[in-house]
Formats: sequence, structure tokens, C-alpha cells
Amino acid sequence: MTAQSTLVLIKPDAIRRGLIGAAIARLEPLGLEIIGAKVVRVSRDLAAEHYRQLREKPFFEQLLEHLQGTLHDTPYVLAFVLRGEDAIARVRDVTGATHPEQAHPTTIRGSFGRMTASGVMENIIHASADAREAQREIALWFKPEELLG
Repeated sequence: MTAQSTLVLIKPDAIRRGLIGAAIARLEPLGLEIIGAKVVRVSRDLAAEHYRQLREKPFFEQLLEHLQGTLHDTPYVLAFVLRGEDAIARVRDVTGATHPEQAHPTTIRGSFGRMTASGVMENIIHASADAREAQREIALWFKPEELLG
């Protein structure tokens, strides 16, 4: 096992629905250390850089609006970094599949994610997919001095 750090974002749809505590309650039993946390007002540039690998997808603009909070009138996210043994895979297991309808019902997305009647996917949380993405995303969202040792 390897100690890793991973980025987690509680997205505007979760904040709007009062699900911050529920999401954190699912992550807390993992026993990972929180080494950084903050509320971030998401700019278009930050959202675009976060989702840069999806730039060519037809839903890219909707992704930006979602992360910026314009779809939910909640213009911020709760960003935090968790560190511990195999943190990336363990957090991904708890968050579940990206699409809420494909996520196991016991995962965060399976329990709280949804597709709205207007076709917007609300998956409430982001977790880094792999070590390379975690490193890139953490550097994008946090300055080194904002993280503990």
C-alpha cells in the first residue's frame, strides 16, 4: 500500500441540497487525513482547466456551468485534499461511478446523485481518478502552503 493524496470537491448541487455532511460522513470512516480544505468560488477558467480533458465533448459547457454553480445558484464548492494509504482508490470506491444511475446504491453518487427532469446529471462530488490526475488537480485547486506537510 502507498500513501497518496487525492482531491475531493463537494459540488454546488450537493451544497444546494444540503448534502455536505452526508458526503463527508461517507468519507470519514476511511480514516484518511484532511491535509487541506477550503470553500472556492469557481471561475470559468478554473472550471475549464479542471475539465480540460473533456474540452471536445458536447456537454463541456454544461460541465462548466455545473462546477461554477450557475445551474444551482450556488457559486462555490468545498474543496479538500485527503491523504492516506491507497486514498485515491478508496475514495473512488466510496464515491461510486460518475453517472449516478450506474453507481452502486451504497455509494455517495448512488445514494444522492440524480438525473434531473431537464437532463442535468447531478453527481454531487468529484474525486481524482488516478495518481497523475490527483497531482494535477491538487496543484490546480491548492497552493502548496495551503496543505499540511
